[in-house]
Amino acid sequence: MVAESAPRPGMRAEVADSWHRSAAAGVTVDEESAPITLPEDELRDVRDAHPLSRVFPILDDVLGQAARDCDAVMAVSDEVGQLLWVCGAPSAVRRAEGIGFVAGSNWDERLAGTNAPGLALRLDRPVSIARPEHFRHAVQRWSCAATPIHDPTTSRLLGVLDLTTGDDAVAPHTMALLKATARLAEAEFARHALPERPPQPRRAWPRITVEALGRNDVLITLDDPANPRTGRLRLSPRHSEIVLLLASAPHGMSGDELSVMLYEDDGGSSTLRAELKRLRNLLSDEFLTSRPYRLDAEIAGDWMGVEARLAAGDVAGAVRAYRGPLLPRSTAPGVVRLREMLGDQLRSAVLQSAQADLMSTWTRSAWGADDYEMWCRQRDVLAPGSPLRAMAEGQIARLDREFAL
Repeated sequence: MVAESAPRPGMRAEVADSWHRSAAAGVTVDEESAPITLPEDELRDVRDAHPLSRVFPILDDVLGQAARDCDAVMAVSDEVGQLLWVCGAPSAVRRAEGIGFVAGSNWDERLAGTNAPGLALRLDRPVSIARPEHFRHAVQRWSCAATPIHDPTTSRLLGVLDLTTGDDAVAPHTMALLKATARLAEAEFARHALPERPPQPRRAWPRITVEALGRNDVLITLDDPANPRTGRLRLSPRHSEIVLLLASAPHGMSGDELSVMLYEDDGGSSTLRAELKRLRNLLSDEFLTSRPYRLDAEIAGDWMGVEARLAAGDVAGAVRAYRGPLLPRSTAPGVVRLREMLGDQLRSAVLQSAQADLMSTWTRSAWGADDYEMWCRQRDVLAPGSPLRAMAEGQIARLDREFAL
């Protein structure tokens, strides 16, 4: 297996989950600003009383200065997502005001949509969010990276340190600078409280990117800084099904559960054990664990991005991201279920959109060419003089003849 540096398609599972939470909480993609939950007359008192006020000078001296030097914005939030300090290059700070990235605003993902400070709070670990991964359209001009800050003596989450700028925010050196600055702050807490117990470094989390839309075999990208066995790999059909099912079950599956999802009869247990052994040899024990069987990594999947965009009401984005049914030749019950659920959700959203261009994209595809209802709906929303209307009527007539509808 040869490592490659090709772009990784698909939305990361943690980002897709955040989009779902944002949509479920009532955030809309068209909202311009994050809400203000700390009025100006309360902000100073809250700042002064917060433990992070003791280490803010260190944060500002290191990361704040870097932000001023590179046209970026540094922000420090409390443990519930309220921004207590926002500083940086004056021009960048002014631009950030346009999306409500100001002191006193709240960037919990349930209030402001998917963003790095909110997701870092939710997951309690460093994260970065690239431009299109933001839930709200107004924020997609920015990229951001954030890392939690803890009290080293109690492990209590105190808040989040964030750097918001352009594409540099998701570069590895940016995250390294963020984490180093946060560790400096934690070391300052420890120096006054418990110097003999410095915070332990956290290992970089491995990542698996899964491409399964419109493919008969899964293409995965393994990325783990601590593991030399990384790169892109095409899996066999059965291994493709196993990886897809495990990627869709973040808490893992027992052998019996996985067997039910893979085999149409109940005689596959011994075969499954052999397949899992071969797959573990292929991926390594670091990526595939047992009891329960689980992909032990950050998961990104192309179908997850489609689901998240549908949850956010972005039907056009979902159609663009949908490259075809999930493993279309697979007859594994669990795969069939995932495939039909996603296809039905997307088809329903396209029908309800009343947008002829989206319907045309669907009916031009191999999976939508014979969709009678979609052709009829497309014809109905097109203007009487549109050349596409005649095409739609011709296709409806064809289906009438072929299927005696």
